[in-house]
Amino acid sequence: MRELLAELRAWHDAGTPFALATVVAVRGSAPRAPGAVMAVTADGAVAGSVSGGCVESDVYEAAGEALATGSPLLRTYGISDDEAFGVGLTCGGTIEVLVEPYATAAGRDRLRELLDTIAGGEPVAVATVVSGTAPAGARRTVLAGRATGSLGNEGLDAAVTDDARGLLAQGATGTQRYGAHGERRMQDVTVFVQTYAPPPRMLVFGAIDHAAATARIGSFLGYRVTVCDARPAFATRERFPTADDVVCAWPHTYLESTAVDARTVICVLTHDPKFDVPLLAAALRTPAAYIGAMGSRRTHQDRIDRLREAGVDEAGLTRIASPVGLDLGARTPEETAVSIAAEIIQHRWGGTGRPLGELTGTIHHRP
Repeated sequence: MRELLAELRAWHDAGTPFALATVVAVRGSAPRAPGAVMAVTADGAVAGSVSGGCVESDVYEAAGEALATGSPLLRTYGISDDEAFGVGLTCGGTIEVLVEPYATAAGRDRLRELLDTIAGGEPVAVATVVSGTAPAGARRTVLAGRATGSLGNEGLDAAVTDDARGLLAQGATGTQRYGAHGERRMQDVTVFVQTYAPPPRMLVFGAIDHAAATARIGSFLGYRVTVCDARPAFATRERFPTADDVVCAWPHTYLESTAVDARTVICVLTHDPKFDVPLLAAALRTPAAYIGAMGSRRTHQDRIDRLREAGVDEAGLTRIASPVGLDLGARTPEETAVSIAAEIIQHRWGGTGRPLGELTGTIHHRP
């Protein structure tokens, strides 16, 4: 929903009724993951996507039906031999889409409160009843120290709140199943829990042209991007207008003083030993998801030798992706940034990095 913040807030402010369709389950191969959203207004405006084009026309119709009845709908879409070219997923998977109407001012106000929470960067999880014995569409909003709304009874609320906080800590979204009163390992109620953690961080060290291109693509991918360099003439807002933060500091000093979690990616583009070695040593002490370092193979080997001398063990050295990026034949800073972004995506989802046309099996990897 984060990508639709501007549209949904504008529709709220204008008093426009709309329906929100959310992918709540995926089986097999599908183009969008759980949490993908599409919104449709009462007068037919559309924002977002739930499948990349496969089922949008039918979801559009379902949105109109939900607005007309005032009740949520659950739709299942998948391919069949008879309908390969009709409504369905021609990629072979199955998705479930929950369509919820926001036709009243009270409903839109509740959603606006959630949108403001997301925009403010406060971690929040939203648990919605998809099917079962609890009221369809019932919702509970879970934050770090409080929860609002009810799914029907205290036992279910307590179980879902506990699980939602666990998913929020992991930055994960998914479907959970419970007994009617929150009992574990039962199937009476299906609840979709969507989490909105703050955007993951991309830390780019070295204020060079490659860093500017990497910062742009990092922002495009949804990261909160920080560019850091020790040289005041280079670390300027004018040179990095798309970065969220531009910091003038010694790289390793800044890294040791800033927040790094298991979703953070670190791109070391300085390729200067006096910066690289202490910076990489500090990076390897963090839980960062990805640590990439630019430079030639000779430069990389020199860095490895220096890091060994600094006491970094072999397990730590294997965490460094260097030379950074996938082999795309990149030449320009922009092409190199694409190469770096491709490696980050590959590392996150477990892809092979090979052309899909050379492979068989599933296209969309799960973490």
